[in-house]
Amino acid sequence: MIKDYQKHLNRIHVLLDAIVIAAAYALAYFIIASRKNAIALPARFYFTVLIVIVPVALLLNGLNGMYAPKRVLSKRRELAGIFSANTILLLLFTLVLFLGSKNPYIYNFSRSLVIYFYAFTIIFEIAERGAIRLALRNIRKNGYNSKEILLVGYSRAAEGFIDRCRVNPEWGYKIRGILDNSHETGYTYKNIPVIGTIQSLSEQLEENKIENTLDEIVITLSLPDYDYLEEIVNDCERSGVHTKFIPDYNNIIPTVPQVEDVQGLPVINIRRLPLSEGVNAFLKRTMDIFGSLFGLILFSPVMIFTMIAVKCSSPGPVFFAQERVGRHGKTFRMYKFRSMVVQEDDDEKKEWTTKNDPRVTSVGKFIRKTSIDEMPQFWNILMGDMSLVGPRPERPQFVEKFRDEIPHYMIKHQVRPGLTGWAQVNGYRGDTSIETRIEYDLYYIENWTLGFDFKILFLTIFKGFVNKNAY
Repeated sequence: MIKDYQKHLNRIHVLLDAIVIAAAYALAYFIIASRKNAIALPARFYFTVLIVIVPVALLLNGLNGMYAPKRVLSKRRELAGIFSANTILLLLFTLVLFLGSKNPYIYNFSRSLVIYFYAFTIIFEIAERGAIRLALRNIRKNGYNSKEILLVGYSRAAEGFIDRCRVNPEWGYKIRGILDNSHETGYTYKNIPVIGTIQSLSEQLEENKIENTLDEIVITLSLPDYDYLEEIVNDCERSGVHTKFIPDYNNIIPTVPQVEDVQGLPVINIRRLPLSEGVNAFLKRTMDIFGSLFGLILFSPVMIFTMIAVKCSSPGPVFFAQERVGRHGKTFRMYKFRSMVVQEDDDEKKEWTTKNDPRVTSVGKFIRKTSIDEMPQFWNILMGDMSLVGPRPERPQFVEKFRDEIPHYMIKHQVRPGLTGWAQVNGYRGDTSIETRIEYDLYYIENWTLGFDFKILFLTIFKGFVNKNAY
């Protein structure tokens, strides 16, 4: 029954998305059309384009996980998916307009309409999904489309599941109780009682054959009780009740793992790395190529002026190349505008730059404070050594030092280093805590989405260019 409801909800969701996308496009058209001589093509052509736009937009929504059940799709991931899907659609739209510029219809297609459409679609989809969440919350709080659940085993996993159900009533989970051997019947956690032993599961399932009120069993055994797992699974399979298994390994594996199927064998990756998936890696690399080319063109006047200023401020080369550690531990030469006086290699490697460092030139202080010195790294991004967004790369001698001192430090090298990153837009750059920076880097790596990248780039404009910790 629950699955049937979810299928119906998904169909409604896709239909609503199609209506919202068409409405956003229509609004963008009428706003542009209201301006004198702003539309050079007949309305018929513009609205015929919707035949292509709507299916492509719905496909991108699906690829970004937008039609997953609300019970498993967090608000943050949904918001990131909206931005990701619509930004990819904008890039595709822009690419078609660029490649087809010799066609008179495409040449005269309103570019302003595309921008308005992009903005309106994001706003409308956020509002639509907010309304759906609110409706589901009210429906499930009133007892409709809810699931009655029985937990088998008391553990940290059980407590974590109960905690999440309490703060997300819109999920509609009603926990009947817990079966456990280590706690007496009547013991409660957050008002959820222990109603029997693990061995009483078969009795519960027999009663359910008559009452048919139990929708799902969630196995939340503690590690010492895993000897019962095979028997529990067999009982659940015979009953026909849908069963889930939440392993109790939060104290062993510190992050959200990823499960993959290897010819029927479930394999748990200790860390979830979205960028290890081919589609995600392709999308990010495509964004890096377009973004770095755009950056090189847009900031070329600033870079030319900086080259002149650096050359005039002190003797030496304009650019400064330094060895850094990149993806998979491979080293590369990262480029910057020179902001210090020329030094011997051994002197340069000794330490980080600190506040009021005498080695920094007068021009260097300004370009470091405003991050202008980092602009040559657009070339590193274009060449594939770096990405627009990612953990900042470090020098080899510091990597060797931190790999043994800081837990999980080397995980950051599983992705390309970035021009900017989640740690940097939160103020952790320069002479700040390495441990905290690594925490932010790991969060970014494990929660990557294209929308998250755009969020960081947006925040970089307002928070990342000028920073008090950049010396």
